[in-house]
Amino acid sequence: MAASNPEVAQQQIDEIEALSSIYGEDWCVVDEDEKIYCIKIGDCLDQPKWTLCLQVILPSGYPASEPPIYQLNAPWLRGQDYTELANSLEEIYIQNLGESILYLWVEKIREVLVEKAQSSNSEPDIKKTTEEVDEDNGDDFVLDYQAVQEDPVEILNYITSESQEDEELPVIHHGNPLTDRRSTFQAHLAPVVTPRQVKRVLEKLYENKKIASATHNIYAYRIYCEDKHTFLQDCEDDGETAAGGRLLHLMQILNVQNVLVVVSRWYGGILLGPDRFKHINNCARNILVEYNYVHSAEESSKPAGKSKKIRKDNKKRTEH
Repeated sequence: MAASNPEVAQQQIDEIEALSSIYGEDWCVVDEDEKIYCIKIGDCLDQPKWTLCLQVILPSGYPASEPPIYQLNAPWLRGQDYTELANSLEEIYIQNLGESILYLWVEKIREVLVEKAQSSNSEPDIKKTTEEVDEDNGDDFVLDYQAVQEDPVEILNYITSESQEDEELPVIHHGNPLTDRRSTFQAHLAPVVTPRQVKRVLEKLYENKKIASATHNIYAYRIYCEDKHTFLQDCEDDGETAAGGRLLHLMQILNVQNVLVVVSRWYGGILLGPDRFKHINNCARNILVEYNYVHSAEESSKPAGKSKKIRKDNKKRTEH
């Protein structure tokens, strides 16, 4: 006999409370109303080499009659590795029909990561890829920017001298989350005047378990150089192809300066197509308006002037 809705709801509540207690800060709530949760899993507790983020959405019939909807997020996870792990999780579900299985899933994933760490001397391939592919991927907005495969924080290391003293961490603002078809988007903003401040803000954001577990953290920044009358600017897709270039293009059109905008996306398992770019830019525009970086239509339409863009090969160029 199937459990009634109140019984199913209570089972979900009990399971979430147990998982939160077991996994502590590694467990986070993405959207309570939509029942979207995620957990960061590693091969060990201290400086794990192999990590993966499991994102789950609990439908109203789970666990009695419906399985969790899940997404496995890891830069190295693709092809056969993805298929084998997904098959293992689905096998666990079939073997435990009607029962709470998230703990079993987490520990199975941890077991796979431990095996990876023990059987491989090499580092995981951390190239990130988008879940969605468009025929038109927005090349007009890429601005000669090629997606970087390194850690988004590490890519700024070459422009921050070790001899420089740490600068003050700017205030970080967070926008209102936007959810569409189980994907959640949220913008973050900080005033910045140096690349080192950009690096510090990104590091601070990644200390937040929820933000660090996002499928993509897309960012762009523009810093006005008074002495040269140019803009120092850059962007990062973080696996969401062309999204960083589109975000930077928006900031150029709005003629904003001395600001970093990061948009986090938690993928919900349903492809959004081009709408995802609309949501990323709308979140960014809203937070820029909220904190008075966009003042008027007239001001937004002024030409942005000469711009300087940091290249990943440590060279700089002037945009025309």
